[in-house]
Amino acid sequence: MEMSSDTDHEVCGMSLAIDVVGGKWKMHLMWVLGEGPQRFGQIRRLLDGVSEKVLAENLRQLEASGIAHREVYAEVPPRVEYSLTALGEELAVALRPLGEWGELRRCELEAVACAVPEAVS
Repeated sequence: MEMSSDTDHEVCGMSLAIDVVGGKWKMHLMWVLGEGPQRFGQIRRLLDGVSEKVLAENLRQLEASGIAHREVYAEVPPRVEYSLTALGEELAVALRPLGEWGELRRCELEAVACAVPEAVS
């Protein structure tokens, strides 16, 4: 996996983790794959709004990062399933508290996101 950095200093662990799960769909993909092996079509149905191209790209990136595994079965028609690797499972455990925090603070976060700014007098 190629890491990009604007500086020559050591990249911190948080930056590395964000590189792996950053973007609109990767954390959603991890949630879906955390439920067990999934076929491409199943994932697409579960993630409303993702295009086929973006989904394939994100799955390839997670696979390149060692987070997801792509299994191709020698069947006709071919069957392909995606799942989390051991590294992906470990990352999912690390991300669980973030999801719990979001659930705990859902009302506050939604209220702030939906607040209409007051007119400046």
